[in-house]
Amino acid sequence: MTSALFDNAGMRALDAAGLALPGMAPGELMERAGQALLEALQRHWPLARRIGILCGPGNNGGDGYVLARLASAVGLELVVHGGPSRARPKSDGRRAHRRWQEGGGAVHALEDFDPAAAEVWVDCLFGIGLERPLTDAYGTLIKQLNASDRPVLAADVPSGVDTDTGRVLGVAVRAEHTLTMIADKLGLHTGAAVDCVGQVEVAPLDLPTTVAAGIAPVARRVGPDDWRHRLPVRRKGAHKGDFGHVLVVGGAPGYSGAARLAATAALRAGAGRVTLATHPDHAVWANLERPELMVRGVSSSGELQALMRQVDVVAVGPGLGQDAWGRGLWLAAADAGLPRVVDADALNLLAEAPRRGEDWVLTPHPGEAARLQGVEAAAIESDRPGHAHALAERLGGVVLLKGAGTLVAGSESGPLACVIGGHPGMATAGSGDVLTGIIAALRGQGADARTAAEVGAAWHCAAAGIARDCLGGGRGMLAGDLAAALPAAAGGQP
Repeated sequence: MTSALFDNAGMRALDAAGLALPGMAPGELMERAGQALLEALQRHWPLARRIGILCGPGNNGGDGYVLARLASAVGLELVVHGGPSRARPKSDGRRAHRRWQEGGGAVHALEDFDPAAAEVWVDCLFGIGLERPLTDAYGTLIKQLNASDRPVLAADVPSGVDTDTGRVLGVAVRAEHTLTMIADKLGLHTGAAVDCVGQVEVAPLDLPTTVAAGIAPVARRVGPDDWRHRLPVRRKGAHKGDFGHVLVVGGAPGYSGAARLAATAALRAGAGRVTLATHPDHAVWANLERPELMVRGVSSSGELQALMRQVDVVAVGPGLGQDAWGRGLWLAAADAGLPRVVDADALNLLAEAPRRGEDWVLTPHPGEAARLQGVEAAAIESDRPGHAHALAERLGGVVLLKGAGTLVAGSESGPLACVIGGHPGMATAGSGDVLTGIIAALRGQGADARTAAEVGAAWHCAAAGIARDCLGGGRGMLAGDLAAALPAAAGGQP
């Protein structure tokens, strides 16, 4: 289960499987969760002596009451806040609550919460079962906590985060660390949730991996070290013809930079040859700073069709524009019997006249995805997994939905890929054009569309990390810095 990501239904099934194991005593999983939280506190805040615990009305609150009892036993000072319990009288959560109080533990009202009363707070308010925005006393408490300077450890999930979609239900706890129980959840790694979870760790609670038998994850996590082995093999005796000829189509007048960035990234990602098909107005100087690029000025779709007969893969859209010139080139590329990577203005033109393709990778950001879906961008962000699947099913091929926690979906059934490891420095003009070039280069080197999208996104993140380190920070990083870091990010791969 190391890379598996589950939704709420899958987690309930895993929890039930764990509880059904032979010899599993009532409340045992909750005891293990409380112990795991204590160990996380001691690991991350070893000098903290006064711990605050926020307990909700259900089993997540039960984890908090177990933690309170265990932490008190090792000499830590505790301040516990909780609301009225809604757990069943014989449930593990109610039992943990009762045991804390019977041992002399106090539970303070939510309304009396003071962030300064503890050095570290543990969020045990709500877990995966939350389905409503937190607008009551819990919401007020969370706003107070977020406004303070106190670090937070979230138990299982920061309260207010939807672990199916990654959206925030009104308001959510902003944690420094999240200790998620049994297995990892998709919604902790994509969308608005990434601003709330901090560092995510999984506490398997000593359950055997067999508990996941027959329970399908909804996604696979692709992290910083999960992709290099999937790069296309490059044999020692290879020549440039073995690594594909990529054609980048774009660069309307005034927008030449996007296409040049995509073409440069394709070279940096190992394409044997790259041709830039761009507007004649700037074709004569488009490769002055990058003489390795071949540049062709094209005025018509007929000229582009002639070029496409000489290449292995087409990347269309960066700086393409939506006037007559760009529209003609898009239609020619859309009809090409070649692997294609579709980005930027090509996606906007596709939204105007949707069509289905089987051998393409679509790379929308949330705004472009919204146009493709006919909704607002906020609707995309409220259910990134659902819209990634829907786009792939309707438009075919592979869809890569950009953003925090990039998602990759195929038109075939199966789990999403969730690519993690990016940073805010990537939020800069041209970053997406670099990704387009990487994916096109991988396709030209023989990778299938799904592999090219997943590996390309992970390589993109890894290169951004190296660029940030070389620059001394991500603020002010340029897309060109990211492209230049691609060889180093490949980790010595030839």
